[in-house]
Amino acid sequence: MNALAAHLPDAAGLIARRAGILTYQSPVVYMRVDCEICRSEGFEAQTRVEIEWKGRTVIATVHHVAADWLGHGEAGLSEPAWRVLGLSGGEMLAIRHPPVLESERHIRGKTYGASLDYEKLKTIMHDVAAGRLSDLHLASFVTATAGGRMSHEETVALTRAMIDVGERLHWPFSPVMDKHCVGGLPGNRTTPLVVAIVTACGLVMPKTSSRAITSPAGTADTMETLAPVNLDLQAMRRVVEKVGGCIVWGGSVQLSPADDVLIRVSRPLDLDGTAQLVASVLSKKAAAGSERVLIDIPVGPTAKVRSEEAADELGGLLEHVGEAVGLQLRVVRTDGTQPVGRGVGPALEARDVLAVLQRDSAAPADLRERALLLAGHLLEIGGKAGPGAGYALAQQALDSGQAWTQFVAICEAQGGLRQPPVAPHVRPYLAGAAGVVTAVDNRKLAMVAKLAGAPGAPAAGITLEVKLGDRIARGQPLFHVHAQTTGELEYAQAYANRQQGLVTIEEIA
Repeated sequence: MNALAAHLPDAAGLIARRAGILTYQSPVVYMRVDCEICRSEGFEAQTRVEIEWKGRTVIATVHHVAADWLGHGEAGLSEPAWRVLGLSGGEMLAIRHPPVLESERHIRGKTYGASLDYEKLKTIMHDVAAGRLSDLHLASFVTATAGGRMSHEETVALTRAMIDVGERLHWPFSPVMDKHCVGGLPGNRTTPLVVAIVTACGLVMPKTSSRAITSPAGTADTMETLAPVNLDLQAMRRVVEKVGGCIVWGGSVQLSPADDVLIRVSRPLDLDGTAQLVASVLSKKAAAGSERVLIDIPVGPTAKVRSEEAADELGGLLEHVGEAVGLQLRVVRTDGTQPVGRGVGPALEARDVLAVLQRDSAAPADLRERALLLAGHLLEIGGKAGPGAGYALAQQALDSGQAWTQFVAICEAQGGLRQPPVAPHVRPYLAGAAGVVTAVDNRKLAMVAKLAGAPGAPAAGITLEVKLGDRIARGQPLFHVHAQTTGELEYAQAYANRQQGLVTIEEIA
């Protein structure tokens, strides 16, 4: 028994070794299958253990190793665990059973139909943010609260709990503007345009955005091809104070950290319940110090929100919870029947954004119009334009070049404007018949872009060549696939060739 363990009768000691394994947000500890501590403490595979070094602790999941790369007396740590503990290698770690968590009992109760009040939800969210709950418990919570199992009161309490376990920004000016799109629509990259227009008109908009988890691009992924987005809170404040707005990755400023963990678990389960969506969106808006918020709900058969009835339910809940947490909210519905713009993928969407800002004659008109509509609403609720006059003011800011000048200023303040990359491999997907485009499948087109490498390869994705109502000839390109490697290009093309209804064409008699 080593000296540290001798002074910690409730803990066993192993020497820290960096495993160099990326496990996203899940801390993992690798221990030999023949480890004496594992046998004596009952640390089976998938057991949760608490690891401590110099007062820092992390809850990690045990994975057993049956190979000799890990020595006797060593504990291999994944990158998330290594970062939390701040190790350099060779430290003696105290490893013990974690304390029994009250939040596990609350999750179990919800599974059996019990309601959750603010205090219980705050306990759960605190443990979620601290990484104390296993993925099994997280999945149980996500499942138990999906499918309409959360009341309006519980949704308000969940939103407040998410806000209260993270950082909350406070700005020295008012009003602070924000926007969010509930998603499900490829290419809908309006945020950089809206931020540029709204801040060019004198409003303040410190925008934190997400990276893609299951989509071909998030706003942060797209913006990162144009300027740095990994700004900490101090850097973000400096940018906003200098130019009135920013577009940064929310993960770098740690707002509503419990939500980031829940998203990681809920997306693979394909459980995006209304209550969790509302709590996710509004907790981050409140945490960012926003006061007046525009919510965009695209509605379409292959969008996230597929019917007017679903939009009614979601919009009503957003307004109810927004009012409860002190946000002035406006909800708008937009067309979700087809992708927006031409590009789907970080760099391709960035090129569309630049084309609109630079008033290029070939810029996608639908992206421009959607951005003007949303910016107009924000200018109205921000007090810069009267009712119905926001669109015209937004159009003036864009067409005069003010929005482009402001966007350049934002990029320079964040670290410098750069040109988005170009993929080395491009291949067309051709129409099999002549006719009129009557439908497109947002989800399947997004999958083609992802299989081509987006967002991991920023230049990858697809460019759409047709819109609903277009008349096309047999052999005409419907879209082009962009990839960094020939393998990804072939993979995406093979998927597209197997699908029915990617782009539906009604043949001309």
